[in-house]
Amino acid sequence: MQAMQRQREILARARHDGRVDVVGLATDLGVAPETVRRDLRLLADRGVVQRVHGGAYPVESAGFETELSQRESSFVGEKRRIAHAAAGLLDGAETVYVDEGVTPQLVAEALEPEGPVTVVTSSLQTGVSLAQRPDVTVLLLGGRVRGRTLATVDHWATSMLGDLVIDLAILGANGVSRQHGLTTPDPAVAAVKGLVVERSRRRIFVGLSKKFGVSSFCRFAQISDFEALVTDTGLSTNDAHRYAALGPQVMRA
Repeated sequence: MQAMQRQREILARARHDGRVDVVGLATDLGVAPETVRRDLRLLADRGVVQRVHGGAYPVESAGFETELSQRESSFVGEKRRIAHAAAGLLDGAETVYVDEGVTPQLVAEALEPEGPVTVVTSSLQTGVSLAQRPDVTVLLLGGRVRGRTLATVDHWATSMLGDLVIDLAILGANGVSRQHGLTTPDPAVAAVKGLVVERSRRRIFVGLSKKFGVSSFCRFAQISDFEALVTDTGLSTNDAHRYAALGPQVMRA
């Protein structure tokens, strides 16, 4: 197998499985582990995978996003720890925006407000999960529903957001980097997220450590727009200090 063909196969496996490991790839492809490591370095240089110890994750881009079912089943423990840490940052907010994505939804479900709270969301799943709580009023943004995330986008969503002032926004991203800020693959999604940043008094990012150091297609916010970045312990202490130097508190749950 030629190098380019092998790298295409590695990338396809990473996108299908959500992660690849060096030992497994070396065995399956019949090459030395160092050959796989070299391939992963090249793919990482192209910005399509992120290297981690022993393997790599795919980077979401304009042409690729992880399926919702895969997001729901992966890193569940880390996402729940992040969610509980972020839920403790409510600090009296009475209106809360909850972004699309599994981790923001888990934050919403973990909220314990002192009084009634209104949750604004683009996520159908979050709306359904909160609709029967007596202490929560759900305002679901209208718009086109993206099948990949079950979230609304386009001008109906942004028109509704334009009339709101939100106390606290719980936002996710596909990539977080000191150079490019917070990014996402789809311009329509970026438009919604970017307007949420503008219309919110406070903003908190929630997401896995594997999203740090990654850049996707569309930027919607700067690191300094956030009061807190809540992630897991996979983010190193040194990297946490580097992001905190840009303004936000960095919490590793």
